[in-house]
Amino acid sequence: MAEDSPTERRHLQSPPADAPASDPRVTSLAIGSVVFAACVLLLIGLFHAIVGLAVLIDEDLLSPPDSYLISWGTHGWGWLHLGFGVAAVVAAVNLFSARHSARVIGIVVALLSVVKNFFFAPYSGVWSAIIVGLDVLVIWALTQYGPEQARKVYGARPR
Repeated sequence: MAEDSPTERRHLQSPPADAPASDPRVTSLAIGSVVFAACVLLLIGLFHAIVGLAVLIDEDLLSPPDSYLISWGTHGWGWLHLGFGVAAVVAAVNLFSARHSARVIGIVVALLSVVKNFFFAPYSGVWSAIIVGLDVLVIWALTQYGPEQARKVYGARPR
């Protein structure tokens, strides 16, 4: 039978130990998820920065709720939003470097944005819920591909 031939058996065996590692397969999900995450994280950063600047320019834009645990002034929330906006934009641009640290930084920035928006919810509940949903999508997208696929897609080398 043909299935017992030596050639057939050689194909069924695992590759030798000194063989080079195979190229990781680049799926459309891997490519799409990093581009999606970078674009959405960039939008989240711009939204945070715009809200931060608006609050810093017009203090009356936010009215603090009665007896809230976090009783910051409006300037505190404005600077916090502006800082998160800049961090998210930098993290989004850095995602195209194909570094593992860029993915970690993107996930951390999105996670901190979720926590910040949880505390900001009494000031603007619907807006916070939308941003939390987008942050969760960014975290999901950044965990869908590995650094090998990113290096193959962008042609970047680890540094």
